[in-house]
Amino acid sequence: MSPTLPDLVDSHCHLDFPDLIGETAEIIARARAAGVNRMVTICTRLKNEPKVRTLAEAHPEVFYAAGTHPMSAHEEPLATVEELVALARHPKFVGIGETGLDYHYTADSKSIQQTSLRLHIEAAQETGLPLIIHSRDADADMEAILAEGIARRPYSCVMHCFSSGPRLAEAALEMGFTLSISGIAAFPKSQDLRDIFAKAPLDRLILETDSPYLAPPPYRGKRNEPAYVAYTARALAPVFGLTLEAFAAQTTANFDRLFPRAARAAKAA
Repeated sequence: MSPTLPDLVDSHCHLDFPDLIGETAEIIARARAAGVNRMVTICTRLKNEPKVRTLAEAHPEVFYAAGTHPMSAHEEPLATVEELVALARHPKFVGIGETGLDYHYTADSKSIQQTSLRLHIEAAQETGLPLIIHSRDADADMEAILAEGIARRPYSCVMHCFSSGPRLAEAALEMGFTLSISGIAAFPKSQDLRDIFAKAPLDRLILETDSPYLAPPPYRGKRNEPAYVAYTARALAPVFGLTLEAFAAQTTANFDRLFPRAARAAKAA
């Protein structure tokens, strides 16, 4: 890595999605050229886990996580705790999910989403790997279910692509969780979201793209990819009074603490 580049991580992308599949080597090369040296690709349907695992196995920079996305929970078999624990034995498997609640488009399936979320929480508790949460238009139920889990047994968690309200942010931070900053936070009209992040402890923030979605300016509305996490970092660093390099170093250290398997692999490389 060039010493002039920031040391960044894309903590959440979807390299197996149609917009990105088949270009993995080129995508990784562009990411490294931007200072993005590691990425976690997320499997959202467990039937696709073998394909996502193969991507991670083929590229040292790529790690993976797997779970059932809440928007597909009603059309996929319920994941079992045993199934998730078994997947977690793979050395490049670093997180449980994404899972969560989405009442924006799929409120009709809220009951099965809640059941699925509780199963993923139990798997995170069993494995010690971080839970990766998707939450949209479900703040009250999300807070209640996450807190219910913490009351039973501790676990770590990241609120992926956080774009909810300040109360859920406060609750997640009180539970010891991490907030993930996506390209949404770099949109001009996202000042309320930037204000939420500005109030969070700096050691509880990580960066992501959620690519191929949610590209930050100047690529908003276009296909996103891991390299573009650098634009989000550049836009957010001033919120904390930091240089790009300092903000990158802090968020990468936060990532390493939350995802220790990925950290160990990077040190061993």
